Amino acid sequence: MDYLKTLNDPQREGVLNTEGPCMVIAGAGSGKTRVLTLRIAHLIQSKGVDPFHILALTFTNKASAEMRARIETLVGTEARNIWMGTFHSVFARILRYEAEKLGYPGNFSIYDTEDSKTLIRQIVKDLQLDDKVYKPNVVLNRISGAKNRLVSWQEYLNNPVYQADDESAMKPHMGKLYKLYCERCFKASAMDFDDLLFNTNVLFRDHVDVLNKYQHRLRYVLVDEFQDTNLSQYLITKRLSAVHQNVCIVGDDAQSIYAFRGADIKNILNFEKDYPELKVIKLEQNYRSTKVIVNAANAVIRNNTAQLQKDVWTANEDGELIELIKANSDNEEGKLVANSIFEEKLNFQVRNQEVAILYRTNSQSRAIEEALRRTNVKYKIIGGLSFYQRKEIKDIIAYLRFVINQNDEQALRRIINLPKRGIGPGSVDKMIVAASENNVSLWEVVSSIFKHMPGRITNAIDQFATMIRSFMVEVQRKDAYEAASYITKQSGLLRELYEDKTIEGLSRYENVQELLNAIKEFVDNEENKDKSLGAFLQEVALLTSVDEDKDEDPDKVTLMTIHMAKGLEFKNVYLVGMEEDLFPSQ
Repeated sequence: MDYLKTLNDPQREGVLNTEGPCMVIAGAGSGKTRVLTLRIAHLIQSKGVDPFHILALTFTNKASAEMRARIETLVGTEARNIWMGTFHSVFARILRYEAEKLGYPGNFSIYDTEDSKTLIRQIVKDLQLDDKVYKPNVVLNRISGAKNRLVSWQEYLNNPVYQADDESAMKPHMGKLYKLYCERCFKASAMDFDDLLFNTNVLFRDHVDVLNKYQHRLRYVLVDEFQDTNLSQYLITKRLSAVHQNVCIVGDDAQSIYAFRGADIKNILNFEKDYPELKVIKLEQNYRSTKVIVNAANAVIRNNTAQLQKDVWTANEDGELIELIKANSDNEEGKLVANSIFEEKLNFQVRNQEVAILYRTNSQSRAIEEALRRTNVKYKIIGGLSFYQRKEIKDIIAYLRFVINQNDEQALRRIINLPKRGIGPGSVDKMIVAASENNVSLWEVVSSIFKHMPGRITNAIDQFATMIRSFMVEVQRKDAYEAASYITKQSGLLRELYEDKTIEGLSRYENVQELLNAIKEFVDNEENKDKSLGAFLQEVALLTSVDEDKDEDPDKVTLMTIHMAKGLEFKNVYLVGMEEDLFPSQ
Protein backbone atom coordinates (compact mmCIF):
# COMPACT_ATOMS: atom_id res chain seq x y z
CA MET A 1 0.00 0.00 0.00
CA ASP A 2 3.08 2.27 -0.02
CA TYR A 3 2.09 3.52 -3.44
CA LEU A 4 -0.92 5.38 -1.94
CA LYS A 5 1.44 7.77 -0.12
CA THR A 6 2.78 9.06 -3.44
CA LEU A 7 -0.68 10.21 -4.63
CA ASN A 8 -2.57 13.46 -4.11
CA ASP A 9 -6.07 13.28 -2.57
CA PRO A 10 -8.16 13.03 -5.79
CA GLN A 11 -5.71 10.49 -7.28
CA ARG A 12 -5.97 8.37 -4.10
CA GLU A 13 -9.76 8.54 -4.30
CA GLY A 14 -9.57 7.36 -7.93
CA VAL A 15 -7.54 4.33 -6.86
CA LEU A 16 -9.59 3.36 -3.77
CA ASN A 17 -13.13 4.01 -5.06
CA THR A 18 -13.39 0.63 -6.85
CA GLU A 19 -17.07 -0.32 -6.53
CA GLY A 20 -19.93 1.06 -8.65
CA PRO A 21 -19.80 3.52 -11.57
CA CYS A 22 -17.00 6.08 -11.44
CA MET A 23 -15.91 8.86 -13.79
CA VAL A 24 -12.41 10.30 -13.45
CA ILE A 25 -12.17 13.65 -15.24
CA ALA A 26 -8.44 14.01 -15.83
CA GLY A 27 -6.88 17.23 -17.08
CA ALA A 28 -3.75 16.97 -19.23
CA GLY A 29 -0.66 15.76 -17.33
CA SER A 30 -2.64 15.03 -14.15
CA GLY A 31 -1.43 11.43 -13.70
CA LYS A 32 -4.46 9.57 -15.05
CA THR A 33 -2.38 6.61 -16.32
CA ARG A 34 -0.92 6.27 -12.83
CA VAL A 35 -4.40 6.27 -11.29
CA LEU A 36 -5.64 3.62 -13.76
CA THR A 37 -2.55 1.46 -13.19
CA LEU A 38 -2.70 1.66 -9.40
CA ARG A 39 -6.48 1.16 -9.39
CA ILE A 40 -6.00 -2.19 -11.18
CA ALA A 41 -3.09 -3.15 -8.91
CA HIS A 42 -5.24 -2.25 -5.87
CA LEU A 43 -8.11 -4.44 -7.13
CA ILE A 44 -5.76 -7.42 -7.44
CA GLN A 45 -3.58 -6.88 -4.36
CA SER A 46 -5.92 -5.42 -1.75
CA LYS A 47 -9.35 -6.53 -2.94
CA GLY A 48 -8.29 -10.02 -4.05
CA VAL A 49 -9.92 -9.69 -7.47
CA ASP A 50 -8.77 -12.33 -9.97
CA PRO A 51 -7.02 -10.49 -12.89
CA PHE A 52 -9.11 -12.68 -15.21
CA HIS A 53 -12.18 -10.66 -14.07
CA ILE A 54 -10.70 -7.26 -15.03
CA LEU A 55 -11.14 -5.61 -18.44
CA ALA A 56 -9.02 -2.51 -19.19
CA LEU A 57 -9.47 -0.76 -22.53
CA THR A 58 -6.82 1.69 -23.76
CA PHE A 59 -6.37 3.81 -26.86
CA THR A 60 -3.25 2.13 -28.28
CA ASN A 61 -1.58 -1.27 -27.89
CA LYS A 62 1.54 0.59 -26.77
CA ALA A 63 -0.36 2.22 -23.88
CA SER A 64 -1.75 -1.15 -22.73
CA ALA A 65 1.68 -2.83 -22.94
CA GLU A 66 3.23 -0.07 -20.79
CA MET A 67 0.36 -0.22 -18.30
CA ARG A 68 0.55 -4.01 -18.05
CA ALA A 69 4.33 -3.81 -17.44
CA ARG A 70 3.79 -1.26 -14.63
CA ILE A 71 1.10 -3.41 -13.00
CA GLU A 72 3.37 -6.46 -13.28
CA THR A 73 6.09 -4.71 -11.26
CA LEU A 74 3.50 -4.14 -8.52
CA VAL A 75 1.61 -7.46 -8.42
CA GLY A 76 3.81 -9.93 -10.33
CA THR A 77 3.19 -12.08 -13.41
CA GLU A 78 -0.51 -12.64 -12.67
CA ALA A 79 -1.01 -9.20 -14.28
CA ARG A 80 -0.67 -11.04 -17.60
CA ASN A 81 -4.15 -12.48 -17.09
CA ILE A 82 -5.88 -9.07 -17.19
CA TRP A 83 -8.03 -8.57 -20.28
CA MET A 84 -6.17 -5.52 -21.52
CA GLY A 85 -5.75 -3.82 -24.89
CA THR A 86 -7.53 -1.58 -27.35
CA PHE A 87 -11.25 -2.05 -28.05
CA HIS A 88 -10.28 -3.63 -31.38
CA SER A 89 -7.71 -6.07 -30.01
CA VAL A 90 -9.80 -7.24 -27.02
CA PHE A 91 -12.98 -7.74 -29.03
CA ALA A 92 -11.13 -9.35 -31.95
CA ARG A 93 -10.04 -11.92 -29.36
CA ILE A 94 -13.62 -12.45 -28.18
CA LEU A 95 -14.85 -12.70 -31.79
CA ARG A 96 -12.22 -15.41 -32.51
CA TYR A 97 -13.83 -17.54 -29.77
CA GLU A 98 -17.43 -16.76 -30.76
CA ALA A 99 -17.13 -16.21 -34.56
CA GLU A 100 -19.19 -19.25 -35.56
CA LYS A 101 -22.27 -17.76 -33.88
CA LEU A 102 -22.10 -14.99 -36.49
CA GLY A 103 -21.36 -17.35 -39.40
CA TYR A 104 -17.60 -16.65 -39.54
CA PRO A 105 -14.77 -19.14 -39.05
CA GLY A 106 -12.48 -18.51 -36.07
CA ASN A 107 -9.57 -17.80 -38.44
CA PHE A 108 -11.29 -14.85 -40.19
CA SER A 109 -9.01 -12.27 -41.85
CA ILE A 110 -8.84 -8.68 -40.62
CA TYR A 111 -8.78 -6.20 -43.52
CA ASP A 112 -6.74 -3.04 -43.12
CA THR A 113 -7.70 0.23 -44.83
CA GLU A 114 -5.82 -0.64 -48.02
CA ASP A 115 -7.54 -4.04 -48.32
CA SER A 116 -10.92 -2.31 -47.90
CA LYS A 117 -10.11 0.32 -50.54
CA THR A 118 -8.94 -2.35 -53.00
CA LEU A 119 -12.21 -4.24 -52.53
CA ILE A 120 -14.25 -1.03 -53.02
CA ARG A 121 -12.33 -0.29 -56.25
CA GLN A 122 -13.26 -3.76 -57.55
CA ILE A 123 -16.94 -3.34 -56.67
CA VAL A 124 -17.09 0.14 -58.28
CA LYS A 125 -15.50 -1.38 -61.40
CA ASP A 126 -17.90 -4.38 -61.40
CA LEU A 127 -20.89 -2.01 -61.19
CA GLN A 128 -19.37 0.17 -63.96
CA LEU A 129 -19.68 3.29 -61.79
CA ASP A 130 -17.54 6.42 -62.17
CA ASP A 131 -14.45 5.95 -59.96
CA LYS A 132 -13.99 9.75 -59.85
CA VAL A 133 -17.38 10.05 -58.10
CA TYR A 134 -17.12 6.90 -55.98
CA LYS A 135 -13.57 7.35 -54.70
CA PRO A 136 -12.48 4.50 -52.35
CA ASN A 137 -11.79 6.92 -49.44
CA VAL A 138 -15.17 8.60 -49.73
CA VAL A 139 -17.08 5.31 -49.95
CA LEU A 140 -15.10 3.75 -47.09
CA ASN A 141 -15.64 6.79 -44.84
CA ARG A 142 -19.38 6.66 -45.48
CA ILE A 143 -19.50 2.90 -44.70
CA SER A 144 -17.30 3.39 -41.62
CA GLY A 145 -19.53 6.21 -40.34
CA ALA A 146 -22.61 4.00 -40.71
CA LYS A 147 -20.98 1.07 -38.86
CA ASN A 148 -19.79 3.31 -36.03
CA ARG A 149 -23.40 4.45 -35.59
CA LEU A 150 -24.43 0.75 -35.74
CA VAL A 151 -26.38 1.23 -38.97
CA SER A 152 -26.31 -2.06 -40.93
CA TRP A 153 -26.46 -2.07 -44.75
CA GLN A 154 -30.08 -3.29 -44.52
CA GLU A 155 -31.06 -0.29 -42.35
CA TYR A 156 -29.04 2.04 -44.57
CA LEU A 157 -30.89 0.94 -47.72
CA ASN A 158 -34.27 1.27 -45.97
CA ASN A 159 -33.62 4.69 -44.48
CA PRO A 160 -35.00 7.55 -46.66
CA VAL A 161 -32.76 10.11 -44.90
CA TYR A 162 -29.54 8.32 -45.97
CA GLN A 163 -30.93 7.86 -49.49
CA ALA A 164 -31.75 11.59 -49.72
CA ASP A 165 -28.26 12.53 -48.42
CA ASP A 166 -26.62 10.33 -51.05
CA GLU A 167 -28.86 11.69 -53.80
CA SER A 168 -28.01 15.29 -52.90
CA ALA A 169 -24.29 14.38 -52.77
CA MET A 170 -24.68 12.97 -56.32
CA LYS A 171 -23.75 9.49 -55.06
CA PRO A 172 -27.06 7.58 -55.26
CA HIS A 173 -25.43 4.09 -55.33
CA MET A 174 -23.72 4.39 -51.93
CA GLY A 175 -26.21 2.03 -50.23
CA LYS A 176 -25.69 -0.62 -52.90
CA LEU A 177 -21.91 -0.32 -52.48
CA TYR A 178 -22.29 -0.73 -48.71
CA LYS A 179 -24.38 -3.89 -49.24
CA LEU A 180 -21.96 -5.47 -51.74
CA TYR A 181 -18.94 -4.52 -49.64
CA CYS A 182 -20.42 -6.31 -46.58
CA GLU A 183 -21.42 -9.36 -48.64
CA ARG A 184 -17.98 -9.65 -50.24
CA CYS A 185 -16.23 -9.31 -46.84
CA PHE A 186 -18.50 -11.99 -45.35
CA LYS A 187 -17.88 -14.31 -48.31
CA ALA A 188 -14.12 -13.79 -47.85
CA SER A 189 -14.43 -14.59 -44.11
CA ALA A 190 -13.02 -11.14 -43.44
CA MET A 191 -13.83 -8.28 -41.07
CA ASP A 192 -12.55 -4.73 -41.36
CA PHE A 193 -11.63 -2.63 -38.29
CA ASP A 194 -15.15 -1.25 -37.86
CA ASP A 195 -16.64 -4.77 -38.12
CA LEU A 196 -14.71 -5.84 -35.02
CA LEU A 197 -16.86 -3.47 -32.94
CA PHE A 198 -20.02 -3.64 -35.08
CA ASN A 199 -20.03 -7.46 -34.92
CA THR A 200 -19.30 -7.46 -31.18
CA ASN A 201 -22.46 -5.39 -30.73
CA VAL A 202 -24.41 -7.81 -32.94
CA LEU A 203 -22.99 -10.76 -30.97
CA PHE A 204 -24.00 -9.26 -27.60
CA ARG A 205 -27.39 -8.14 -28.94
CA ASP A 206 -28.41 -11.44 -30.57
CA HIS A 207 -26.74 -13.97 -28.25
CA VAL A 208 -27.75 -13.23 -24.68
CA ASP A 209 -25.93 -16.35 -23.45
CA VAL A 210 -22.63 -15.00 -24.82
CA LEU A 211 -23.25 -11.53 -23.33
CA ASN A 212 -24.13 -13.14 -20.00
CA LYS A 213 -20.89 -15.16 -20.02
CA TYR A 214 -18.69 -12.08 -20.53
CA GLN A 215 -20.73 -9.93 -18.11
CA HIS A 216 -19.98 -12.41 -15.34
CA ARG A 217 -16.39 -12.94 -16.41
CA LEU A 218 -15.47 -9.24 -16.76
CA ARG A 219 -16.65 -7.85 -13.42
CA TYR A 220 -14.56 -4.67 -13.46
CA VAL A 221 -14.51 -2.58 -16.64
CA LEU A 222 -12.07 0.34 -17.01
CA VAL A 223 -11.94 2.56 -20.11
CA ASP A 224 -9.22 5.13 -20.83
CA GLU A 225 -9.67 8.15 -23.17
CA PHE A 226 -13.45 7.81 -22.90
CA GLN A 227 -14.01 11.17 -24.60
CA ASP A 228 -12.93 9.58 -27.87
CA THR A 229 -15.30 6.61 -27.86
CA ASN A 230 -18.01 6.27 -30.52
CA LEU A 231 -21.55 4.93 -30.13
CA SER A 232 -20.44 1.37 -30.91
CA GLN A 233 -17.75 1.41 -28.18
CA TYR A 234 -20.08 3.11 -25.70
CA LEU A 235 -22.76 0.42 -26.08
CA ILE A 236 -20.24 -2.41 -25.69
CA THR A 237 -19.00 -0.82 -22.43
CA LYS A 238 -22.57 -0.30 -21.18
CA ARG A 239 -23.69 -3.84 -22.02
CA LEU A 240 -20.65 -5.52 -20.47
CA SER A 241 -20.90 -3.60 -17.18
CA ALA A 242 -24.71 -3.88 -16.85
CA VAL A 243 -24.64 -6.70 -14.26
CA HIS A 244 -21.94 -5.58 -11.80
CA GLN A 245 -22.02 -1.83 -12.61
CA ASN A 246 -18.29 -1.63 -11.76
CA VAL A 247 -17.43 0.64 -14.66
CA CYS A 248 -14.70 3.26 -14.39
CA ILE A 249 -14.19 5.70 -17.24
CA VAL A 250 -11.25 8.08 -17.45
CA GLY A 251 -11.13 10.99 -19.84
CA ASP A 252 -11.17 14.71 -20.51
CA ASP A 253 -13.84 16.32 -22.66
CA ALA A 254 -11.33 19.07 -23.53
CA GLN A 255 -9.05 16.50 -25.19
CA SER A 256 -11.62 15.01 -27.57
CA ILE A 257 -10.05 15.03 -31.05
CA TYR A 258 -11.53 12.07 -32.92
CA ALA A 259 -14.93 13.38 -34.03
CA PHE A 260 -13.86 12.81 -37.66
CA ARG A 261 -13.61 9.09 -36.84
CA GLY A 262 -17.06 8.95 -35.28
CA ALA A 263 -16.10 9.77 -31.67
CA ASP A 264 -19.04 11.31 -29.82
CA ILE A 265 -18.26 13.81 -27.06
CA LYS A 266 -21.80 13.28 -25.71
CA ASN A 267 -20.68 9.86 -24.39
CA ILE A 268 -18.68 11.54 -21.63
CA LEU A 269 -20.85 14.65 -21.24
CA ASN A 270 -24.01 12.57 -20.68
CA PHE A 271 -22.47 9.65 -18.79
CA GLU A 272 -24.15 10.78 -15.56
CA LYS A 273 -27.59 10.37 -17.15
CA ASP A 274 -26.97 6.64 -17.61
CA TYR A 275 -25.51 6.25 -14.12
CA PRO A 276 -27.34 8.55 -11.66
CA GLU A 277 -25.31 7.17 -8.69
CA LEU A 278 -22.05 8.00 -10.52
CA LYS A 279 -19.04 9.03 -8.44
CA VAL A 280 -17.18 11.89 -10.17
CA ILE A 281 -13.50 12.50 -9.35
CA LYS A 282 -11.55 15.40 -10.86
CA LEU A 283 -7.77 15.31 -11.35
CA GLU A 284 -6.91 18.99 -11.77
CA GLN A 285 -3.24 19.28 -10.83
CA ASN A 286 -0.99 19.20 -13.92
CA TYR A 287 2.48 17.72 -13.25
CA ARG A 288 3.75 17.90 -16.82
CA SER A 289 3.54 21.49 -18.06
CA THR A 290 4.65 24.95 -17.00
CA LYS A 291 2.24 27.61 -15.66
CA VAL A 292 2.42 29.51 -18.97
CA ILE A 293 1.22 26.49 -20.95
CA VAL A 294 -1.49 25.47 -18.47
CA ASN A 295 -2.91 29.01 -18.33
CA ALA A 296 -2.85 29.34 -22.13
CA ALA A 297 -4.66 26.00 -22.52
CA ASN A 298 -7.27 26.99 -19.89
CA ALA A 299 -7.90 30.26 -21.72
CA VAL A 300 -8.67 28.37 -24.94
CA ILE A 301 -10.78 25.64 -23.28
CA ARG A 302 -12.88 28.26 -21.48
CA ASN A 303 -14.56 29.02 -24.83
CA ASN A 304 -16.03 25.51 -25.25
CA THR A 305 -19.80 25.74 -25.06
CA ALA A 306 -20.54 22.27 -23.62
CA GLN A 307 -17.99 21.07 -21.07
CA LEU A 308 -17.42 19.36 -17.73
CA GLN A 309 -16.17 22.15 -15.48
CA LYS A 310 -12.72 21.74 -13.97
CA ASP A 311 -9.91 24.07 -12.99
CA VAL A 312 -6.56 22.71 -14.14
CA TRP A 313 -3.59 24.20 -12.25
CA THR A 314 0.10 23.48 -11.72
CA ALA A 315 2.69 24.06 -9.00
CA ASN A 316 5.44 23.98 -11.66
CA GLU A 317 7.51 27.03 -12.59
CA ASP A 318 6.22 29.74 -14.93
CA GLY A 319 8.45 28.51 -17.77
CA GLU A 320 9.23 30.09 -21.12
CA LEU A 321 6.63 32.07 -22.99
CA ILE A 322 4.91 30.52 -25.97
CA GLU A 323 6.60 31.77 -29.14
CA LEU A 324 4.65 32.71 -32.22
CA ILE A 325 6.50 32.43 -35.53
CA LYS A 326 4.97 34.29 -38.45
CA ALA A 327 5.86 33.02 -41.92
CA ASN A 328 4.74 33.94 -45.44
CA SER A 329 4.69 30.38 -46.78
CA ASP A 330 5.01 26.77 -45.65
CA ASN A 331 8.58 26.66 -47.03
CA GLU A 332 9.57 29.69 -44.96
CA GLU A 333 7.83 28.18 -41.93
CA GLY A 334 9.81 24.95 -42.39
CA LYS A 335 13.06 26.92 -42.58
CA LEU A 336 12.27 28.91 -39.41
CA VAL A 337 11.33 25.76 -37.45
CA ALA A 338 14.46 23.88 -38.61
CA ASN A 339 16.68 26.85 -37.66
CA SER A 340 15.01 27.10 -34.26
CA ILE A 341 15.66 23.39 -33.57
CA PHE A 342 19.27 23.79 -34.70
CA GLU A 343 19.74 26.71 -32.26
CA GLU A 344 18.08 24.85 -29.36
CA LYS A 345 20.49 21.96 -29.94
CA LEU A 346 23.48 24.28 -30.12
CA ASN A 347 22.63 26.52 -27.15
CA PHE A 348 20.82 24.16 -24.77
CA GLN A 349 22.07 20.70 -25.85
CA VAL A 350 18.49 19.63 -26.68
CA ARG A 351 18.41 16.13 -28.21
CA ASN A 352 16.45 15.39 -31.38
CA GLN A 353 14.23 12.87 -29.60
CA GLU A 354 13.03 15.60 -27.21
CA VAL A 355 11.49 17.52 -30.12
CA ALA A 356 8.18 16.99 -31.92
CA ILE A 357 6.70 18.85 -34.88
CA LEU A 358 2.92 18.47 -35.08
CA TYR A 359 0.62 19.29 -37.97
CA ARG A 360 -2.99 18.55 -38.83
CA THR A 361 -2.52 16.55 -42.02
CA ASN A 362 0.36 14.36 -43.32
CA SER A 363 0.74 16.37 -46.53
CA GLN A 364 2.13 19.27 -44.44
CA SER A 365 5.31 17.35 -43.67
CA ARG A 366 6.98 17.97 -47.07
CA ALA A 367 8.19 21.54 -46.41
CA ILE A 368 9.32 20.60 -42.89
CA GLU A 369 11.23 17.54 -44.14
CA GLU A 370 13.10 19.53 -46.78
CA ALA A 371 14.15 22.16 -44.22
CA LEU A 372 15.31 19.53 -41.69
CA ARG A 373 17.36 17.74 -44.37
CA ARG A 374 19.07 21.01 -45.30
CA THR A 375 20.06 21.65 -41.68
CA ASN A 376 21.16 18.00 -41.19
CA VAL A 377 18.60 17.31 -38.46
CA LYS A 378 17.61 13.64 -38.31
CA TYR A 379 13.87 13.00 -38.18
CA LYS A 380 11.28 10.25 -38.43
CA ILE A 381 7.68 10.41 -39.56
CA ILE A 382 5.01 8.53 -37.64
CA GLY A 383 1.93 7.72 -39.67
CA GLY A 384 3.42 8.05 -43.14
CA LEU A 385 3.89 4.82 -45.10
CA SER A 386 4.28 2.41 -42.21
CA PHE A 387 6.38 -0.76 -42.27
CA TYR A 388 3.40 -3.09 -42.73
CA GLN A 389 2.09 -1.05 -45.68
CA ARG A 390 5.22 -1.53 -47.83
CA LYS A 391 4.58 -3.59 -50.95
CA GLU A 392 6.98 -6.43 -50.18
CA ILE A 393 5.60 -6.78 -46.64
CA LYS A 394 1.97 -6.68 -47.85
CA ASP A 395 2.87 -9.39 -50.42
CA ILE A 396 4.22 -11.78 -47.79
CA ILE A 397 1.44 -11.01 -45.31
CA ALA A 398 -1.06 -11.80 -48.13
CA TYR A 399 0.58 -15.24 -48.60
CA LEU A 400 0.42 -15.89 -44.84
CA ARG A 401 -3.18 -14.67 -44.62
CA PHE A 402 -4.33 -16.85 -47.49
CA VAL A 403 -2.70 -20.00 -46.11
CA ILE A 404 -4.70 -19.41 -42.90
CA ASN A 405 -7.98 -18.40 -44.60
CA GLN A 406 -8.67 -19.74 -48.12
CA ASN A 407 -11.81 -17.59 -48.42
CA ASP A 408 -9.67 -14.42 -48.41
CA GLU A 409 -10.17 -13.38 -52.03
CA GLN A 410 -8.18 -10.12 -51.65
CA ALA A 411 -5.11 -12.08 -50.55
CA LEU A 412 -5.55 -14.68 -53.33
CA ARG A 413 -5.79 -12.04 -56.04
CA ARG A 414 -2.59 -10.45 -54.74
CA ILE A 415 -0.45 -13.59 -54.63
CA ILE A 416 -1.67 -15.78 -57.52
CA ASN A 417 0.87 -14.28 -59.93
CA LEU A 418 3.55 -13.38 -57.40
CA PRO A 419 6.32 -14.01 -58.29
CA LYS A 420 5.25 -14.00 -61.94
CA ARG A 421 4.02 -17.43 -63.05
CA GLY A 422 2.11 -16.41 -66.19
CA ILE A 423 -1.34 -16.07 -64.59
CA GLY A 424 -2.52 -12.69 -65.88
CA PRO A 425 -5.58 -10.56 -64.92
CA GLY A 426 -7.55 -12.13 -67.82
CA SER A 427 -7.16 -15.63 -66.37
CA VAL A 428 -8.11 -14.37 -62.89
CA ASP A 429 -11.25 -12.71 -64.33
CA LYS A 430 -12.23 -16.00 -66.03
CA MET A 431 -11.82 -17.86 -62.73
CA ILE A 432 -13.95 -15.24 -60.94
CA VAL A 433 -16.69 -15.77 -63.54
CA ALA A 434 -16.40 -19.56 -63.12
CA ALA A 435 -16.64 -19.17 -59.33
CA SER A 436 -19.73 -16.99 -59.67
CA GLU A 437 -21.44 -19.35 -62.18
CA ASN A 438 -20.80 -22.42 -60.03
CA ASN A 439 -21.55 -20.56 -56.77
CA VAL A 440 -18.22 -21.58 -55.22
CA SER A 441 -15.27 -19.61 -53.84
CA LEU A 442 -12.39 -18.47 -56.03
CA TRP A 443 -10.08 -20.91 -54.20
CA GLU A 444 -12.35 -23.84 -55.10
CA VAL A 445 -11.95 -22.92 -58.77
CA VAL A 446 -8.18 -22.51 -58.37
CA SER A 447 -7.76 -25.79 -56.49
CA SER A 448 -9.80 -27.83 -59.01
CA ILE A 449 -8.83 -25.82 -62.08
CA PHE A 450 -8.95 -28.66 -64.65
CA LYS A 451 -12.65 -29.13 -63.90
CA HIS A 452 -13.51 -25.44 -64.30
CA MET A 453 -11.15 -24.04 -66.93
CA PRO A 454 -9.43 -26.32 -69.41
CA GLY A 455 -6.58 -24.64 -71.29
CA ARG A 456 -2.87 -23.89 -71.48
CA ILE A 457 -2.76 -21.75 -68.32
CA THR A 458 -4.16 -24.49 -66.07
CA ASN A 459 -0.80 -26.12 -65.33
CA ALA A 460 0.57 -22.90 -63.77
CA ILE A 461 -2.60 -22.48 -61.69
CA ASP A 462 -2.54 -26.14 -60.61
CA GLN A 463 1.11 -25.83 -59.49
CA PHE A 464 0.18 -22.73 -57.48
CA ALA A 465 -2.71 -24.62 -55.80
CA THR A 466 -0.42 -27.57 -54.96
CA MET A 467 2.11 -25.16 -53.40
CA ILE A 468 -0.61 -23.51 -51.25
CA ARG A 469 -1.83 -26.93 -50.08
CA SER A 470 1.69 -27.83 -48.98
CA PHE A 471 1.87 -24.52 -47.04
CA MET A 472 -1.43 -25.36 -45.32
CA VAL A 473 0.07 -28.63 -44.06
CA GLU A 474 3.23 -26.87 -42.78
CA VAL A 475 1.23 -24.22 -40.89
CA GLN A 476 -0.55 -26.95 -38.91
CA ARG A 477 2.71 -28.35 -37.52
CA LYS A 478 5.01 -25.32 -37.30
CA ASP A 479 5.02 -22.19 -35.13
CA ALA A 480 4.55 -18.75 -36.72
CA TYR A 481 8.27 -18.17 -37.39
CA GLU A 482 9.01 -21.59 -38.90
CA ALA A 483 5.86 -21.42 -41.05
CA ALA A 484 6.54 -17.86 -42.28
CA SER A 485 10.20 -18.66 -43.09
CA TYR A 486 9.12 -21.75 -45.03
CA ILE A 487 6.40 -19.90 -47.00
CA THR A 488 8.65 -16.91 -47.76
CA LYS A 489 11.35 -19.19 -49.21
CA GLN A 490 9.19 -21.77 -51.00
CA SER A 491 6.91 -19.16 -52.63
CA GLY A 492 9.92 -17.78 -54.52
CA LEU A 493 9.41 -14.25 -53.14
CA LEU A 494 12.62 -14.26 -51.09
CA ARG A 495 14.72 -15.46 -54.03
CA GLU A 496 13.27 -12.79 -56.32
CA LEU A 497 14.10 -10.05 -53.80
CA TYR A 498 17.58 -11.48 -53.15
CA GLU A 499 18.40 -11.44 -56.87
CA ASP A 500 17.42 -7.75 -57.23
CA LYS A 501 20.74 -6.02 -56.46
CA THR A 502 19.47 -2.43 -56.88
CA ILE A 503 19.43 -0.18 -53.77
CA GLU A 504 15.62 -0.51 -53.62
CA GLY A 505 15.89 -4.31 -54.03
CA LEU A 506 18.37 -4.60 -51.15
CA SER A 507 16.15 -2.41 -48.99
CA ARG A 508 13.10 -4.59 -49.78
CA TYR A 509 15.09 -7.76 -48.96
CA GLU A 510 16.15 -6.22 -45.60
CA ASN A 511 12.53 -5.31 -44.86
CA VAL A 512 11.48 -8.94 -45.35
CA GLN A 513 14.27 -10.07 -42.99
CA GLU A 514 12.99 -7.50 -40.49
CA LEU A 515 9.47 -8.98 -40.81
CA LEU A 516 10.85 -12.48 -40.09
CA ASN A 517 12.72 -11.03 -37.08
CA ALA A 518 9.45 -9.55 -35.81
CA ILE A 519 7.76 -12.97 -36.13
CA LYS A 520 10.71 -14.58 -34.30
CA GLU A 521 10.30 -12.01 -31.47
CA PHE A 522 6.58 -12.83 -31.31
CA VAL A 523 7.31 -16.57 -30.98
CA ASP A 524 10.08 -16.03 -28.40
CA ASN A 525 7.90 -13.76 -26.24
CA GLU A 526 6.84 -15.81 -23.20
CA GLU A 527 3.65 -13.75 -22.81
CA ASN A 528 2.31 -15.04 -26.15
CA LYS A 529 0.82 -18.39 -25.26
CA ASP A 530 -0.51 -18.93 -28.80
CA LYS A 531 2.53 -18.98 -31.12
CA SER A 532 0.62 -19.87 -34.28
CA LEU A 533 0.74 -17.92 -37.53
CA GLY A 534 -2.92 -16.98 -37.09
CA ALA A 535 -2.19 -15.37 -33.70
CA PHE A 536 0.71 -13.36 -35.17
CA LEU A 537 -1.42 -12.15 -38.09
CA GLN A 538 -4.11 -10.92 -35.71
CA GLU A 539 -1.53 -8.95 -33.71
CA VAL A 540 -0.13 -7.35 -36.88
CA ALA A 541 -3.58 -6.46 -38.21
CA LEU A 542 -4.30 -4.51 -35.02
CA LEU A 543 -1.05 -2.53 -34.87
CA THR A 544 -1.20 1.26 -35.10
CA SER A 545 1.57 3.45 -36.52
CA VAL A 546 2.71 4.45 -33.03
CA ASP A 547 2.85 0.80 -31.92
CA GLU A 548 5.09 -0.36 -34.75
CA ASP A 549 7.75 2.34 -34.40
CA LYS A 550 10.91 0.20 -34.10
CA ASP A 551 13.64 2.67 -34.95
CA GLU A 552 17.28 1.61 -34.51
CA ASP A 553 18.42 5.21 -33.91
CA PRO A 554 15.97 6.77 -31.44
CA ASP A 555 17.59 10.23 -31.53
CA LYS A 556 15.40 11.76 -34.20
CA VAL A 557 12.94 14.64 -34.29
CA THR A 558 9.40 13.23 -34.45
CA LEU A 559 7.02 14.47 -37.17
CA MET A 560 3.37 13.49 -36.93
CA THR A 561 -0.21 14.69 -37.00
CA ILE A 562 -1.74 16.10 -33.84
CA HIS A 563 -4.00 13.01 -33.73
CA MET A 564 -1.02 10.65 -33.69
CA ALA A 565 0.54 12.59 -30.78
CA LYS A 566 -2.13 11.41 -28.36
CA GLY A 567 -0.59 10.28 -25.08
CA LEU A 568 3.01 11.14 -26.01
CA GLU A 569 5.28 13.66 -24.27
CA PHE A 570 8.06 15.93 -25.58
CA LYS A 571 10.10 18.74 -24.06
CA ASN A 572 9.93 20.95 -27.15
CA VAL A 573 6.87 21.06 -29.38
CA TYR A 574 6.34 22.97 -32.62
CA LEU A 575 2.79 23.34 -33.95
CA VAL A 576 2.83 24.25 -37.63
CA GLY A 577 0.16 25.40 -40.08
CA MET A 578 -1.81 27.35 -37.45
CA GLU A 579 -4.07 29.09 -39.91
CA GLU A 580 -7.74 29.60 -40.67
CA ASP A 581 -9.52 26.50 -42.04
CA LEU A 582 -6.41 24.32 -41.66
CA PHE A 583 -5.99 24.11 -37.91
CA PRO A 584 -8.65 23.46 -36.90
CA SER A 585 -10.20 22.44 -40.22
CA GLN A 586 -13.47 23.94 -41.43
